[in-house]
Amino acid sequence: MSSSTLSFPAFLIITTLLSTLLQRTVAGAGGDPLFHFCSSPQNFSQNSPYQSNLQTLFSQLADLAPPAAGFAKASIGHSSIDRVNGLALCRGDVDSDDCKTCVLEASREISRRCPLNKGSVIWYDSCLLKYSDDDFLGQVDNGQRFYMWNINVVADPAAFNGKAKELLGQLAKLQAPASSKLLYAVGETEVTGGGGSDKKRLYGLVQCTRDLSKEDCESCLGGIIGELPSCCDGKEGGRVVGGSCNFRYEIYPFVGR
Repeated sequence: MSSSTLSFPAFLIITTLLSTLLQRTVAGAGGDPLFHFCSSPQNFSQNSPYQSNLQTLFSQLADLAPPAAGFAKASIGHSSIDRVNGLALCRGDVDSDDCKTCVLEASREISRRCPLNKGSVIWYDSCLLKYSDDDFLGQVDNGQRFYMWNINVVADPAAFNGKAKELLGQLAKLQAPASSKLLYAVGETEVTGGGGSDKKRLYGLVQCTRDLSKEDCESCLGGIIGELPSCCDGKEGGRVVGGSCNFRYEIYPFVGR
């Protein structure tokens, strides 16, 4: 489905052919974007003040996000007509070099995929980049999201779905001091595999953009976790990815420590 045909609010469902594709999609290593939306009905003109402000925004986000634990937000422009607002978020385990590489790549790619569009968002496995002429900073974005899942199925979907939802729900409470500050948490739990005897580990991740308050982050995560199991019923791994928050779970480790 082409993103240009989507209306908003909207979501996209994406299946993965191999679970390893999810694990290996790293922007800094030349991976493709997970998805993107050209989200504004408005365009800007070539060589306009808005275009100049957008390029300045991209540069600032790439410079500011890596040393700030992977997050930056900014608004560029004095006039409301030409002002552009944006943010960049890197996954919590991504180092500063890979974070900068990802944000730079995202800015180049979104300019190619959404040329002259006044609002766009693009997701990579390692980062998110979002900009708009609307002042969206500090607001929960429930409209732009998509699903991904592992095509492998589990032996006991009901039990597995329950464990996945329980793990993600615990992570979404952001109880650890670092989790509360970074709006990012990872964890794992034990699940039963095929035949009821094979024990496996289930790994989970939740994250929000840090323009949100902790309370808004928890609310955002609660909303997308509520889409289990409909998003990824009985699958060994899955994600719901949005403009303000996302979760992922897999039966293999997928984040650094």
